[in-house]
Amino acid sequence: MSSPFGGPARTAPGLPNLPTPPTGWPVGSYATYEEAQRAVDHLADSDFPVRDVTIVGVDLMLVERVIGRLTWSRVLISGAASGAWFGLFVGLLLGMFGGEGVGYAPILVGLLSGVLFGLVFAAISYASTRGRRDFSSASQLVAGRYDVLCQPRNAEQGRDLLAKLAMRSPGSIS
Repeated sequence: MSSPFGGPARTAPGLPNLPTPPTGWPVGSYATYEEAQRAVDHLADSDFPVRDVTIVGVDLMLVERVIGRLTWSRVLISGAASGAWFGLFVGLLLGMFGGEGVGYAPILVGLLSGVLFGLVFAAISYASTRGRRDFSSASQLVAGRYDVLCQPRNAEQGRDLLAKLAMRSPGSIS
């Protein structure tokens, strides 16, 4: 597994720590990440040295999908719910480490305090937008296409393996 947030302690040996443009020859190009992932999985299943392979998203776009309209009631209910979860967590911790046995008072106080603070912070946050953003959304980084690159020493073999995969499955670009 890899992470876009990998730092020096998380990178695999031999990989650069700083953002570096990818190197290698293109061995396949795909419309979706799932297709590119399937291609690399096929290479791995064929005992191909996948350490030489890189999936590169080209023509990046930030896509923001609108989930719904925000209203005061939705904002306050959401704030109360998130505050309740945090308050319940704090209350449980206080109840467990607060002394004699697990009492219900710290849990109840934590829950109610969490709901109250959640309501207040959600209201302040929503009021500060002054109606400029009355919707909720989810953002996602997507690419127009996904290229599979391979180091030159194995690129020809990789291209051949992916060509065989493309012949077996209609609809894939390679």
